[in-house]
Amino acid sequence: MNAGQQTTRRLAARAGQSICRSCRDSISRNTYATAAAAAVQSSDQHIPPVAQTSPQPSYAVNAGVVLSRPPQLTRDLHPFESAYFLYQRRLNERLALPFTRYFYFKKRTPADLEWKRKMKQRLTPARDIGRYKGYGDEAWNDEILTGAQESNFEWQVERLLEDAETTGADAQETATTAASKKVDHEPVDRPMPRVTEADLQNDTKSLNRALQRTLYLLVKDKEGNWQFPQDRLDEENLHGAAQRILSHSGGINMNTWLVGHVPIGQYQLEYPEAETKPTGLTEYGAKTFFLKARIMAGQINLEENKLGLQDYKWLAKEELKDEVEPRYWSSIKNMLAER
Repeated sequence: MNAGQQTTRRLAARAGQSICRSCRDSISRNTYATAAAAAVQSSDQHIPPVAQTSPQPSYAVNAGVVLSRPPQLTRDLHPFESAYFLYQRRLNERLALPFTRYFYFKKRTPADLEWKRKMKQRLTPARDIGRYKGYGDEAWNDEILTGAQESNFEWQVERLLEDAETTGADAQETATTAASKKVDHEPVDRPMPRVTEADLQNDTKSLNRALQRTLYLLVKDKEGNWQFPQDRLDEENLHGAAQRILSHSGGINMNTWLVGHVPIGQYQLEYPEAETKPTGLTEYGAKTFFLKARIMAGQINLEENKLGLQDYKWLAKEELKDEVEPRYWSSIKNMLAER
């Protein structure tokens, strides 16, 4: 007697009523136990032979490293941003001019004396944003014309440096002070240029170029293909393989950091012809999983690389597109930063 029949009899006994055989048989046939047994019997009758199953295609698994140098400078301003920044600077000066200078400097203090000396040479409170005569006949004409030098970023920087290097003294006073050697003014440290020598020479092997962009390491493999550093897994995980690839391709002169353990993308390569390996497996292609890494210091050195690399370049995203194959580019473009 199965569980359904026992339940039926207990219900009938509690109700004090009898149940017909046809109803009892239908209840027993619809129990979960009988349904499961029937399903097992039907599935056993339709199991295909093992010989009829087809093997799944086999692919080699590679680990790749997207090694990048982050931007070193802020991005170049859009012309609208530069114009708006200059407008805000000039507006701030106009709002501050009605106040007397003693609101900012105490009378006859060194700061007040330096202000008066420099104003003789500046002719304006803020030298880097152009001269303004608030009480002259041309005070109403306060707009910067299109193409004016005051809107040029390099011109503004030069005016600020000139103001920092100026003592405010007259030419005769400066000559007398220099002759007596009472005061020795050191030159002001100038900022590094945004356009480097490597930019002018288009040296793609230098990390000192395109300082406002992200550069990626692209290498040339044994077959002459430009791609990210990669190699086949050798009884290791992706993170361990990425560390090995960095050391085997670039040497020990690079200080690198693997950002994470999770791949940021993958590329699948189909072989023109399937390759049969000594293990008996037939490989139809290779799948490369890329991990993200940063270079903190140093430079790549291919003299002792163990991956057979022939050349390398540090390129921005749009420069990569012209070096790699179209199918490779379509797989990696979404992994790269726009800036």
